[in-house]
Amino acid sequence: MKKYLLLAVTAILAISSVHAQRYFTREGKVSFFSDTPMEKIEAHNSKATSVWDTQSGKMEFAVLIKAFQFEKALMQEHFNENYMESDKYPKATFKGAFTDTKNVNLAKDGEYPVTVKGTMEIHGVSNSLEAPGKIIVKGGKVKAMSSFEIAVADYNIEIPGVVREKIAKTVRVDVDVDYEELKK
Repeated sequence: MKKYLLLAVTAILAISSVHAQRYFTREGKVSFFSDTPMEKIEAHNSKATSVWDTQSGKMEFAVLIKAFQFEKALMQEHFNENYMESDKYPKATFKGAFTDTKNVNLAKDGEYPVTVKGTMEIHGVSNSLEAPGKIIVKGGKVKAMSSFEIAVADYNIEIPGVVREKIAKTVRVDVDVDYEELKK
């Protein structure tokens, strides 16, 4: 009897691993925007790394802070040296999951609303994050997108008094990822 139970469990695990798909990217796009009456600041990063396991819904992101590009070189220098301390805290990460992927059909074109829920770590500080997103399937390609706001103070990012009025207290973050299937 034990042999049959062990054989059945092994068969179930083998079948479920065949249907599990993993997607990844090394070229995810992450942008942020700070908008105040005094100044608009935006930066773009196209080097985000992400992995998504479609069976469990779990996903992870890693973004190198120094890879954010600004319109003005001086802004980029201040961002890395004075605010983000990117030598000390070289990356931001997110570990979590798409919590509602039951209705996502990766074999059928469409836009599928999802919720992303997990832990964001920026500047050495971790906070819970829940944000709306969508998974877009078109012509066999899979894309994930989300837009959310974070409070700069929640991540212990100190803004000097001299420029405090130029930088918003909350920053909008946009994520746009074209996933590729991870081949075994």
